[in-house]
Amino acid sequence: MQFFQDFPGLLLDTFFDVLPIAVIIFGFQFLVIRKRVRNLKKVLAGMLYVLIGITFFLLGLEQALFPIGRSMAEQLTNPEFLQSVRITTGALHWQDYYWVYIFAFAIGAGTTIAEPALIAVAMKANEVSGGAIGVWGLRVAVAIGVAIGLALGSYRIVIGAPMHYFIISGYVIVVIQTFFSPKLIVPLAYDSGGVTTSTVTVPLVAALGLGLAETVPGRSPLIDGFGLIAFASLCPIISVMAYAQLSEFKDAHALKKRSKDEYYQKKQSGSGQNTKPDERS
Repeated sequence: MQFFQDFPGLLLDTFFDVLPIAVIIFGFQFLVIRKRVRNLKKVLAGMLYVLIGITFFLLGLEQALFPIGRSMAEQLTNPEFLQSVRITTGALHWQDYYWVYIFAFAIGAGTTIAEPALIAVAMKANEVSGGAIGVWGLRVAVAIGVAIGLALGSYRIVIGAPMHYFIISGYVIVVIQTFFSPKLIVPLAYDSGGVTTSTVTVPLVAALGLGLAETVPGRSPLIDGFGLIAFASLCPIISVMAYAQLSEFKDAHALKKRSKDEYYQKKQSGSGQNTKPDERS
């Protein structure tokens, strides 16, 4: 089987990739901190699990995720398929690739919701904030950002526009939002862009971008195929800060309405006492 041929070599390569991390950790532990590692057997067993897990993960990427991403891109940009679903006449236009944008949006949202790194960050943020930051609220906000980013990045590949126009414009929006967003959410929003580009999202996103660049006429895999991950990192920052801004506006509006209601209730109560007839008459 192909598995038994690839696994030993990939396991050895992964060992040498992980080795520098182990050397740094144990080097600091013994040479700087100068203390024995607690539960050394468990730590070594855990590192063995990491080594085997990364190896299996890399095999899964090569045999499943990368082929699926490229296959979907090839099928969605197949001329026969595009001709059957096109909405314009004459030559193909960017509007005719709408299924590509829908797929990019859906796969971006789906992979982000399932991203282990995002789940861990959302749970920790909820714990540290005392429940002020909801786990699902953060996950959904980030997922929407990634979905929009991938759809926008796919659109850029289809039309062949320079990527830096989109990225610069996006970070201008981020800078403006930073001044008007709640200070509690700004660092978390910036980190949200990083946790989305992790184990589940990156392989599919990279495969999708390369597949699109290889199949859309006139596109270069080297120039146009990369860059989707940049969109997937940028847009969640915008969406998380927008989520916080909307939540803050909603809370302020509700507080203002409640204060206004209480004011009118007190005013009506005071007015009723002033107009109360004199019982002696």
